[in-house]
Amino acid sequence: MRAIDLSTATWRKSSYSNPDGGACVEVAQNLPSVVPVRDSKDPARGTLLFEAAAWSRFIDEVKR
Repeated sequence: MRAIDLSTATWRKSSYSNPDGGACVEVAQNLPSVVPVRDSKDPARGTLLFEAAAWSRFIDEVKR
């Protein structure tokens, strides 16, 4: 697996995250082929990477 450079990722907190700093998820959607997702309380812990098409299908299903 090739390494993905996340240094240019623009992170935004999910609108469904807890405003008190509880369960917070951040997503970066400015990368061309992947959508990284991380825990905003501990971003150094790691990032999940999803193919952009798979993320789009996931979001569509969640909205249903």
